[in-house]
Amino acid sequence: MPEGISTDILIVGGGVAGLWLNARLRRLGYSTLLVDKGTLGGGQSVKSQGIIHGGTKYALQGALTGASEAIADMPRRWREALEGAGELDLTGVRLLSDAHYLWSPGTLAGNLTSFFASKAVRSRVGQVKGDELPPALQHPRFKGKVYRLAELVLDVPSLIARLAELAGDSLLAGRQIEPLLEHGELAGLRIDGRAVRAQRIVFSAGGGTAELLAALGLQQPAMQRRPLHMVLVKASTLKPLYAHCLGGGPKPRITVTSHPTADGQWLWYLGGELAEAAGVARDEAGQIAAAKKELAELVPWIDLTEAKWATLRIDRAEPAQSALARPDNAFLAEQGRLLVGWPTKLALSPDFADRIEAALTRDGIRPATHPPLPDLPRPAVTGPFWEGLL
Repeated sequence: MPEGISTDILIVGGGVAGLWLNARLRRLGYSTLLVDKGTLGGGQSVKSQGIIHGGTKYALQGALTGASEAIADMPRRWREALEGAGELDLTGVRLLSDAHYLWSPGTLAGNLTSFFASKAVRSRVGQVKGDELPPALQHPRFKGKVYRLAELVLDVPSLIARLAELAGDSLLAGRQIEPLLEHGELAGLRIDGRAVRAQRIVFSAGGGTAELLAALGLQQPAMQRRPLHMVLVKASTLKPLYAHCLGGGPKPRITVTSHPTADGQWLWYLGGELAEAAGVARDEAGQIAAAKKELAELVPWIDLTEAKWATLRIDRAEPAQSALARPDNAFLAEQGRLLVGWPTKLALSPDFADRIEAALTRDGIRPATHPPLPDLPRPAVTGPFWEGLL
């Protein structure tokens, strides 16, 4: 029987939210243990586009929603961390772009009149032209308008690797996770037969959280899955582009991020409305055909005849909302020692950690003294998912 472990906080789920929380609590002096069944960051995290949103895209109809206000401070907090002056030291994480862009391919859609009338939005947006345009749009045939957003785009694999470094010896690879009950109450978890006791247990396992809750006989908080059908295209003719391309509706027509590949080319990762309802209903060939049509209309000067294409289906895990509505901010539910949550977006990982820290402070949970951790099997760290697709 493996030796038992005691710790202050036991975290299940090694995506960016769990790893950020783990690093934050360790910096505050807590003893932590983070367990993951697979590779660190290998679920939803590495498949995100790496955009640290400031909420601007949620204001496309002219009104700042709860989502845009909740997320507005995230770019500043992430920038400070990247500079080594924030709540975490993320120096060494690759910054793909220090701005994200809002791109109108022709005349501005009518709903942008009220959008740019908002003082809150004006403070986050500035028009760019000429040499300031993203490289992929610096072409004589480009006739649209581009606005620079006070947001940023990260290389997510390097972010995951850095957060894993900050975890030190607090990581545990565990396949079988079961409740550890004492006197009828949850005292911790049994991981591959090893008893792990903790003052608080946090579930931040994304799509795996529903399974964890079921193992405890819990049906709440309920989880929803938001399906996406993303598209990847790689070609020697591609140049960097990080932008929401606007259509006539409240959502970006297409969202493009660019990622360097091992062979020195650029890969475009395409989301936005392309990847949502209609895109989810298409098969791979149909989704690629739709993406080709979009890019032929939007950037016809880019030759994609030799490009390689692939698609990727993702189920974003979120707290259940009516009509699959997008949650406005990070979510946390509590039941005794158990805290269950979803950040809902990569950018909101600091907000998720805020909520956990506030719950610990409210309940008087302070760092305690524990025996040193034994040598533990560590989960591997994920790499760029696209290297196996294209």
